[in-house]
Amino acid sequence: MISSLFRARKPITQIAQIVPINPQVSQKLTPIPPSSNLTKTHVPNCPIAKTLQGFYRIVHFQPSPPSFQIPDELENLELPSTVDVMRERVEFLQKLGLSSDDINEYPLMLGCSVRKNMIPVLAYLEKIGIPRSKLGEFVKNYPQVLHASVVVELVPVVKFLRGLDVEKQDIGYVLQKYPELLGYKLEGTMSTSVAYLVSIGVNPRDIGPMVTQYPYFLGMRVGTVIKPFVDFLVSLGLPKMILARMLEKRVYLLGYDLEETVKPNVDCLISFGIRREVLASVVAQYPQILGQPLKAKMSSQQYFFSLKLKIDPEGFARVIEKMPQIVSLHQHVIMKPVEFLLGRGIPSEDVAKMIVKCPQLIALRVELMKNSFYFFKSEMGRPLKELVEFPEYFTYSLESRIKPRYQRLQSKEIRCSLKWFLNCSDQRFEERLQGEYIETETPGPLFCMGGKLELPGNEMVSDEEDESDDEVLYRRTVSL
Repeated sequence: MISSLFRARKPITQIAQIVPINPQVSQKLTPIPPSSNLTKTHVPNCPIAKTLQGFYRIVHFQPSPPSFQIPDELENLELPSTVDVMRERVEFLQKLGLSSDDINEYPLMLGCSVRKNMIPVLAYLEKIGIPRSKLGEFVKNYPQVLHASVVVELVPVVKFLRGLDVEKQDIGYVLQKYPELLGYKLEGTMSTSVAYLVSIGVNPRDIGPMVTQYPYFLGMRVGTVIKPFVDFLVSLGLPKMILARMLEKRVYLLGYDLEETVKPNVDCLISFGIRREVLASVVAQYPQILGQPLKAKMSSQQYFFSLKLKIDPEGFARVIEKMPQIVSLHQHVIMKPVEFLLGRGIPSEDVAKMIVKCPQLIALRVELMKNSFYFFKSEMGRPLKELVEFPEYFTYSLESRIKPRYQRLQSKEIRCSLKWFLNCSDQRFEERLQGEYIETETPGPLFCMGGKLELPGNEMVSDEEDESDDEVLYRRTVSL
């Protein structure tokens, strides 16, 4: 990495305190006295003149003690020998889009030759995919790149990223997000972070997409950042393989501060009644919960559930255990299916029971619920108490599961509960139809995690109803 000395916020006028000048070079420079016409007469408000004047004050400082060691990063600085050279560099940087303030933030960029340093580096950055219009912003964010050797430093990093399966067209995007990658040593932090993630089960082929999504993890130290995060989640009961799948899809989880955010959020879940034995399931279903402002959200939702839905704190905890995405769901979205159920004549206390038993109800589209309810009443002719007992009915697809299976039951004149003919695979349903008795019902799996929330019948929250981002819930069912 470039020395922290380069990050010092020193104005150009103070560069003399940082950079010792070769006496042979200082003899070539013509000091600009304070009373110079350049300062008072010709261009009093010209940023370039002020920058030049400040930079050339370096010739007035006293030589450094013999014991002073020049950092390696400064050895190759090519300080301008004339005002014209300095002016050329300043004007080149300003044409690139940098202001005088930007240059003052990192005055050592003026030690880079336009032809030897700036042009080759910028040409290479453009070649690997950084748009010319973004080069100024790139240099502003990471000015140390101007000191880099294209062949010795930049090319190896790009080859390393390509070796991780980062697509060629994504290289520029990755470096714009995290330009500091160009300053890391390949055999150091970047290699060890990748090796550790692979060791816990991350698929090597997923490393490239992970880098594209969140390149910052390449700069995280294994011993102080990544491993403590992994160890903590494993201590909650989360299997490493499941954690690996989570990181493949959401590597940005590694950016959550363990001590300041993750651990307090886990403590918050416990304080709201979430049982320790299901914490792993909660995190696996909704990993983003680790980085939310959780206490405020949980408090707000718990109060809302108590006031509007008549669900007590214990019931609220059971709801969060089954569907933790609810902490981020807007309350007006929650009320839509609730009002639908109340409007169908189901008592409020029964609606509360249905939600505690099947929280997915409050993520369904009302239009789809209407169709399923109409079929339930008009075609099946069953009492409402069956819906109260099995609210999951609304989560199944009417056209692909409910209707076809009900028609098969009718053809065989079989009378059974909603759960018996809906809560099973197609193969199991066929086996049940061939059986001579109705077997005991067993609960299905509850452990879920990952991507977009796909309810059993695919009736998910729609993007067509102007919902905000946090009204779109995420989950993918996985087998353990």
